[in-house]
Amino acid sequence: MCASDASGVLHENLIPIRAFPMSAPNLGVSLVDAQGHEWAWIEDLAALPENLRNVLDAQLAEREFQPEILRILDVSSYSTPSRWHVVTNRGETELVLKGEEDIRRLSSHRLLIAAENGLHFLIADTQQLDGASKRRLERFL
Repeated sequence: MCASDASGVLHENLIPIRAFPMSAPNLGVSLVDAQGHEWAWIEDLAALPENLRNVLDAQLAEREFQPEILRILDVSSYSTPSRWHVVTNRGETELVLKGEEDIRRLSSHRLLIAAENGLHFLIADTQQLDGASKRRLERFL
């Protein structure tokens, strides 16, 4: 990503990084250079013009990989370790939950699940899950 500063100097290879990717993904985005030095701070992505916001969203999506769990199809066991068969926004997959502590509550209905392989899965809103998925999840909460 490239951008010009107020004096017209072009800065190349800027990388957008969210300050609060889980709790406030649209608030606080830092643009850093290849050495990690902050070049600019964006308080709120929603305040940007749509074309610039779309460019930043695309850059952030390339950098971040966090599948969102949409449905929990099956769990191998209600004790851990447990293998979960889930549907995410990127397709069906399986993950292994090592322990109940790998489910972290971000807010009252938002969860982050750390799988055995190091991937983190998001449940954006537990209330939006179907009934069967909610029942499977509640056994672990």
